[in-house]
Amino acid sequence: MIETAENLAKQYEITREEQDEYSLRSHQRAVAASEGGIFADQIVAVPVPQRRGDPVPFAKDEGPRADTSMEVLGRLRPMTTDGSVTAGNASSQNDAASVCLVVAADKLEELGLKAMGYLRGWAVTGCHPAYMGIGPVGAVSKVMSKVGLSLDDMDLIELNEAFAAQVLSVLREWKLPNEDKLNVNGSGISLGHPIAATGARILTTLLHEMERRNAQFGLETMCVGGGQGVAAVFERKN
Repeated sequence: MIETAENLAKQYEITREEQDEYSLRSHQRAVAASEGGIFADQIVAVPVPQRRGDPVPFAKDEGPRADTSMEVLGRLRPMTTDGSVTAGNASSQNDAASVCLVVAADKLEELGLKAMGYLRGWAVTGCHPAYMGIGPVGAVSKVMSKVGLSLDDMDLIELNEAFAAQVLSVLREWKLPNEDKLNVNGSGISLGHPIAATGARILTTLLHEMERRNAQFGLETMCVGGGQGVAAVFERKN
């Protein structure tokens, strides 16, 4: 995985400083969201047994670092010779679980449920395994064609942060003029990348933030190790 991020950094001429700057912003956004109670409705506390005394409730992500800075990130050594990917501008691997409930529209009323969002469409594409982080570009292009929308129509975008180099490569291709709607509460670099739980975790954050902002359209997209991209468009209906 590290080599694929380095490949993208070289191809798109992404500097170490750019990667660290993006990572710092991810932590700043995640810290602000955590301290502001944004994640409160998204997290179910887990009781952690202690050797003595009552269990301690675990209800706050450990990843976001309020004390990080460009100086701190700049001191970290690259993970490959002559590379630029470090532990600070890559996602952490976490122990976590996430769940979402998918219900057919005609079942909502029967079950007395209210949908947080509706799946407008989704797509999966392949890409060269050596550049797997660019997978979201093809997947997003495909899903937008299917649903008749564009990136400009998206009010919020969740692009998983496996590596800062990977995110910045995708942004180079998208030519996205407004990063203010991208990963507004942080993502994998700050919150972590729990394998097999990230997809539902990102969706949870996206739908809650769409509701908070009264947004209409949201995009979730991820790269997939081995050479794939996956993307889905969600809509809130009043």
